[in-house]
Amino acid sequence: MTQTIAGIAIPDSSLAVEATELVRDTTNELIFNHSRRVFLFGSLRAQALNITPEPELLYVAALFHDLGLVAPYKNVAQRFELDGAGHAREFLTSHGISGGDADEVWTAIALHTTPEVPYRMSPVIAATTAGVEADVLGINLDSLSESQIGAITAAHPRPDFKKRILQAFFDGFSDRPDTTFGTVNADVLEHFQADFRRIDFVDVIRNSAWSE
Repeated sequence: MTQTIAGIAIPDSSLAVEATELVRDTTNELIFNHSRRVFLFGSLRAQALNITPEPELLYVAALFHDLGLVAPYKNVAQRFELDGAGHAREFLTSHGISGGDADEVWTAIALHTTPEVPYRMSPVIAATTAGVEADVLGINLDSLSESQIGAITAAHPRPDFKKRILQAFFDGFSDRPDTTFGTVNADVLEHFQADFRRIDFVDVIRNSAWSE
């Protein structure tokens, strides 16, 4: 039987079920509950934005978007967003979904910490970012009803979420600080790592290989 939360049906295809089991079994309850809320909030925000993302693709994008914060999915050589994006594409490809659909999910995850740009792209990409922004930043919560928010947080609680997600961010990329250049992730390290120094864009230009 399909589970419905806040009027949103949770995808129950074999692919969606496997994605649920994978993320639930290999991450922690913080990441799992947050990821499910991103799907639910993203679906509701899509309605307000009058866009229609394909539910199964949005679900995979939401579930995989923060995998790069935790082992065994972390890769210290790149931005954490690219970790989740890559694992999502591999997962979809292994289930016979490739090409444009897999690329769309990859892009949704890769851009989910990039302001504004996702909203000019496809519904899956836009809704993924909308879900993240609602749950992490509280953006556009006023477009949702108290009953919708209550139903989602009852199913997937967020106790002490602000503190815990910031810690998860820090743990996820404090060992690869250079990958935060030009991203909001640098803010996390600046707050919580005393010896962190941002790569300065102006310095990069001034010290580039050009002679002038």
